[in-house]
This record gives sequence, structure tokens and C-alpha cells, in this order.
Amino acid sequence: MNTSATSPLPRALTAWSLVGLVLLTINLRAAITGISPLLGDLRDAFGLSGVEVGVLTTLPVLCLGAFASLAPVLARRVGAETAIAGSLVLITAGILLRVVASPVSLFVGTVLAGAGIAMGNVLMPAVIKRAFPRRVGSLTGLAMMLMAASGAVAAGLAVPLDGAGGWRLALAVWAVPSLVAALAWGPLAVLGRRSPAPAPAPAAPAAAPAEGSLLRSPVAWYVAVFMGLASLMFYVLMSWLPEIMQDAGYADATAGMMVSTMMIVGIPLGFAVPVVAARLRDQRAVVAGVVLTMVAGIGGLMLAPAAGWAWVVLLGVGTGSAFPLAYTLLSLRSPSAAVAARLSGMAQTGGYLLAGFGPLAMGVLHSATGGWHVPLTLVLALVAPELVFGLLAARPGYVVPAARRDIRLVEPKSVPAGEPARTR
Repeated sequence: MNTSATSPLPRALTAWSLVGLVLLTINLRAAITGISPLLGDLRDAFGLSGVEVGVLTTLPVLCLGAFASLAPVLARRVGAETAIAGSLVLITAGILLRVVASPVSLFVGTVLAGAGIAMGNVLMPAVIKRAFPRRVGSLTGLAMMLMAASGAVAAGLAVPLDGAGGWRLALAVWAVPSLVAALAWGPLAVLGRRSPAPAPAPAAPAAAPAEGSLLRSPVAWYVAVFMGLASLMFYVLMSWLPEIMQDAGYADATAGMMVSTMMIVGIPLGFAVPVVAARLRDQRAVVAGVVLTMVAGIGGLMLAPAAGWAWVVLLGVGTGSAFPLAYTLLSLRSPSAAVAARLSGMAQTGGYLLAGFGPLAMGVLHSATGGWHVPLTLVLALVAPELVFGLLAARPGYVVPAARRDIRLVEPKSVPAGEPARTR
């Protein structure tokens, strides 16, 4: 979408794209976080077993990984805007299907909503890269902040809405913003095909190909593994931190507030970290700071659980910074919107599948050992590869698909802040 001053239609499309981006991001967490506080009512209403409840809580995260790889393929065939509009329709349909009085509908609706969220997650960096190539940091930060805030709002309103109108109202209300977003992206899908892409950001490799396998690109794997481990840390802590703190002697209500605090701490960081990272030519210092914070938080839980609030705040800083940083690297390491979509699909497929099985593995270890020392030791050990792959992903450079690995870029004499300088 061209932002030239001589073309009012592209300017209008750019503004509309910004509105669409905001509407998209506020629908990428609510359908997931809004269901956990209602599990008791859903178990009673549908007669779910403990295993079925466990599947219901894990299914959305697994869907984020299972359907992520479909988004770049769909975007290439019908366009990113059309694919996003379709993903929002899926979210709306899935939310509405979950309120039907049938266990099958509950699970099928969860899968549909998860599939839509997965595609929106993947395509969001590509939209930012294409429509706003010079504002990657600020708009990625805005998106991360809105995602975190909407997820926290959905979780916080679930019980009050349940009390006001029952679990059906608490679930169905989130179909309204997703439908509004779908309606906004419909015209964008039509108009977006008629407008040229914007000029690439300074120092972007014009010759970088969009086709070719990313599976043979080391940089793509560095970003993917870093994102996967960052996601795993977040979902493991979100799932088990309440029980960890309860076993450490905290009241149930206090343990629940600790999880909320961890998520709230991450909201402003979701904006600040991408902005800072995009202004830096090299993001390795940010990676190191994030990982050291995680080490302090996890180590503190193991060694001095009595100071639980301090460790919770540190973990909020760590988890609230790691995932936005990984999301920013999807754009910074990509030479074009097409490659950003494919890298996002690759990273989120592996990342969310890993994150989906992380809480399950943590629970199995806890049951087998009867405590939290061994599970937390394993989580702490995973910080080491997170640091290594994060440092590798944070070096200046671009992903180059394998089919054209012979292409090399000459490092420019002057590189604008926030732009990687060479291809690796």
C-alpha cells in the first residue's frame, strides 16, 4: 500500500489498514483466555471428564501450531488481506459454535477459533512489513500490547459476564469484535489487490527472493527455536504458576493474582521491547537481558519461594519481553512481507506445538516427582538454548530462502537504525 502524498486512495488504505491491524490484534487472544475461567461451568454443563477438560485447555495452543503453516500458503493464493478476513470469520464462527449445547460443538468451535487465531498470528507481521515497512517496531509493539491487554480483559470479564448472563454470554460476547474486524477486513481484501506495495524500507535487500525453502536457512531456524522456547516458557508458567505458589504456602486467591500480575507486567513491555529492538542494528543485548531476567525469576522460585511476588514480577518482565522480541525478529530478519509470512508460519508452527506440550510435560514431571524442583530445574535448563538461539537470531542479517543462497548483499556504508545490514 503506497503512502505517497500524491495518491489519496493509498493514504486512505494505509489508515484503514492501521484500523484493521488494531481490530485484528484485539481478537487474537480473547477467544483463548476467556475460556479458562469458565471451565467449572463448562464441565458441569457438558458433563466433561478431567481428561476432556485438559484437552479443552490444551487444544487452542495446539491449534495455533497446527494451522500456522497454512496461513502463508493461503496468503499466496488469495492475498494476505483476504486470508485475514477469512481467519476472522473462522474466529467468529468458532466462538458462536461453542455456545451450542453440545460437547462436539464446544470442541469443534474451539478448533475453528484456534485455526482463525493461528492464521491471524502468522499474517500480522507480514501485514506490518508490507503496509508499514518503516514502522515495524512501533506497530509490532502496539500489536503485542493490544494482544496482551485483550487477553487479560477477556480473562477478567469472564466471571462477571458469567454471573450476569451465564457461560453462553461470557463466551458469545467475543464474537462481536471478531465480526466487526471481519467486516473491516472485507473491503481491505478487495482494495488491497488494486494498490501497489509500498517502497521497501532503507537497506532492504531488493534482490532477496520470496520463493525457496526456509528449512535450510540457519537464520530461520534460529528465530523459530527462540520463538518456540519463549512461547513454551510463557504457557508453562501461565498454566502452573498458581499451583506452584499454592504449594509454596500462598492462598488460592493470592496465587491467582500472581498470574494476573505476571500478565499485566508484560502489557507495557509488549510495546516497549519491539520499539527498542527495531531501533537497534543488533538485538543481542536485548536477548541477553531478557534471558537473565528469566534465570533470576525461575531460580528465585526454586530457592526462595517466600519472596514470590518479586519473582513473579521478574517473570512478568521476562515472559512479557521474550515473545514480543521474537515477534519483532520475524519482521527484522525478513527481507520482504512474503518471506515474513513464511518465516512467521514456520516459527509459530513449531513454537506453539512445543508450547502446547510444555505444560503437559511439566504436569507429568510434577506427578512423577511429587514436587516442583525437578520441573523447574528442567525449565531453567531450557533457558540455555533460548539464550544461544536468541543471540544467533538477533545478529544483523536476513533470512534467504535456500533456492537462492548464492545471493549475497554488500554491507552498506551507512545502515539506518533498526535495519539488519547483511544476509546470512
